[in-house]
Amino acid sequence: MNGPTTDRNTEIKAFLIAEGGVDIDERVLGRITTPASGPGAGLKSFFFRFNGHRVRLGVKHDSRFKATLEGEQVVIRDHSKEIVRGYLEDAIAHCPEQAFITVSEICIFDCSFCPVPLLGGSIKDQKDVETAISRILADPKLARNLRAIALTSGVRESPQREVELIAAIIRALREKYDLPIGVSVYPTPNSTQLLKDAGADEIKYNVETTDHQLFESMCPGLSLEFIIQALKDAVEIFGRNKVFSNILVGLGEDDDTIITGMEELIEIGVIPILRAVVEHPLRSKKGLRRPNAERLLRLARKERELLDRYGLRADEAKTMCAPCTGCDLMPHRDV
Repeated sequence: MNGPTTDRNTEIKAFLIAEGGVDIDERVLGRITTPASGPGAGLKSFFFRFNGHRVRLGVKHDSRFKATLEGEQVVIRDHSKEIVRGYLEDAIAHCPEQAFITVSEICIFDCSFCPVPLLGGSIKDQKDVETAISRILADPKLARNLRAIALTSGVRESPQREVELIAAIIRALREKYDLPIGVSVYPTPNSTQLLKDAGADEIKYNVETTDHQLFESMCPGLSLEFIIQALKDAVEIFGRNKVFSNILVGLGEDDDTIITGMEELIEIGVIPILRAVVEHPLRSKKGLRRPNAERLLRLARKERELLDRYGLRADEAKTMCAPCTGCDLMPHRDV
């Protein structure tokens, strides 16, 4: 198998991710997305497609990069120098090609990098989720491009109650739709089997960081050891190439910690998603720093090397972040 390579387009994507967004006139964007989950929740963004790559870009008026619409193409420049040109890509729900729905846009936990507890988001029930998907299917253009359903959620009351609610929604969706279903929640002792039995095809439990000291300080009330054990159990139940976990880059950890953590997950059959931390205006915390392009490329190449060594394939994923690739440099797709 060939080793990891990086072409100029991958490097451009890394620079765009590192910057976090571009200055653009919002009137040209059409379908703007506002994520309801994760470190970037509440911030306006859009999807940009170029030369086989997809990137989610924030609307960032103080960015060094400026994007303009020229005919049907969007051109991104660094000052007067053209960097890349491509096309806007509509998000079906949260991202292209997926109905990616946040069920509980609130959370009882208070991870210091995540703005969700501060946003006062909405809560969806089974009917709300089914209505959202029905509206997608009623639009011929969106329905034609729909490839998967994905559910994520904060924790409104307790992790166990949240898992039970999500499982009930998945059971209802499985009866109506012949599409892959992915799910990302905080694990409980029985969540993996419960969600698998409900009809989920892929699962994601986020470790956020594999630095134990950082985890304890940034995720009070949560257990890194418990999440890692849940991921091991998930591989046994869902299988290889069907279990994922976000690792945030830029919390104050060093590369050796990330690489060691990646290998620990990959060795047990989990595919890590390396996610650049968002310096969110609601979460100003000393030590958080968005990684530069060189660091993102270096870590993505190393992940590709580790995945190949242990025989995992990130490009086999059908739901959630790995096939979307908008926020990350994904091995086997970008690298």
